[in-house]
Amino acid sequence: MSNFVKNVIVTLKKGEGRTIKSGGAWIYDNEIDTITGTFTNGDVVLVQDFDGYPMGAGFINQNSKIRIRMLTRKADQVVDEAFLYMRAKNAWEYRKSVMEKEDLNCCRVIFGEADWLPGLTVDKYDDVLVVESLALGMDRLKEIVIDALKDILSKDGYQIRGVYERSDAPVRKKEGMPLHKGFIGPEFDTNVEIVENGIHYMVDIVNGQKTGFFLDQKYNRRAIQRICRDKKVLDCFTHMGTFALNAGIAGAKEVTGLDISEFAVSQATENAKRNNLDKTVMFRAANVLDELPKLYEEGEQYDVVILDPPAFTKSREATKNAMKGYREINMKGMKLVKDGGYLATCSCSHFMTQELFTEVIAQAAKAVHKRLRQVEFRTQACDHPILWASDESYYLKFLIFQVCDEK
Repeated sequence: MSNFVKNVIVTLKKGEGRTIKSGGAWIYDNEIDTITGTFTNGDVVLVQDFDGYPMGAGFINQNSKIRIRMLTRKADQVVDEAFLYMRAKNAWEYRKSVMEKEDLNCCRVIFGEADWLPGLTVDKYDDVLVVESLALGMDRLKEIVIDALKDILSKDGYQIRGVYERSDAPVRKKEGMPLHKGFIGPEFDTNVEIVENGIHYMVDIVNGQKTGFFLDQKYNRRAIQRICRDKKVLDCFTHMGTFALNAGIAGAKEVTGLDISEFAVSQATENAKRNNLDKTVMFRAANVLDELPKLYEEGEQYDVVILDPPAFTKSREATKNAMKGYREINMKGMKLVKDGGYLATCSCSHFMTQELFTEVIAQAAKAVHKRLRQVEFRTQACDHPILWASDESYYLKFLIFQVCDEK
């Protein structure tokens, strides 16, 4: 097997490389002093500090401001098929260690930089893998990693019947790559039934959000089950009905799920029927921001309100406006919670830091004269590990509060 590392040396400017020196994975274009040798974008090159100290190897791409994504911090590491197999195996062994066996039915198997395979995401939905490739260098090698994963999973009794690629995120354009969707290997039925927390879902991996389903909220959905028994529940931005169905299976007496998408509501309704919950869990299409004030004016009150909005910001520059959006939605949500009831609220943007998000929630509570008692704080599921010094890997913040009137 040949080493994919080219005889190209990238030297950093003095004082640069702070991110990778603290454990991160990216080197930006303005951190590089010189490049010695010839290369093609996507090649694996060697990186050294300004004084010649070896720092490892990574993909280079001059189309991207993220000029190099590090694959290894070992300068003498051979990067070949065996190396990629080792990375894939380590990723799967990690999931086996930190998750219950039944949760391996559907989980994120590879989470990019946090699994030291930059730019690559692989989700497992029962016997199907869905791949997202966002970095040029990894795009070249993704099929080697996929073949490795299929072999690794088969040794644990998980036979993969098909692989589908969902590399259709606009961020690919920043790497100089076109958006792409399609089968890797033979075609197969892309409607896949999965089971999560005892609930059955039909996942459309071709047309669903991201890779078809939001796996990162797995344990947060389970956490709300404890507070929903015999309760009246409102699930906002319900998407496929995931939080609403977890409330229903926990024994909620009445659940309403709201989403602006008619398609999402139809999927959620089918999922309720699939789990024999359609008598207590109902869905309807509505713009949540408009609907919540209407419900308040009508005198509606809920024991539990769940807010799982889409990311209000996908850039640092838009964070200030996003704070206004999160403040507004949390104010509207809190006003619908009965005295002593519960609010579950979250943000899925890594630009909305934990500190900013909790600040916004506190402002919202003050504005509507509510007192909050924190039940618990959670992040994304452990199959989406947070790599310290890699801020983009920490994005999901999830909080459960008891909401009390001022007294």
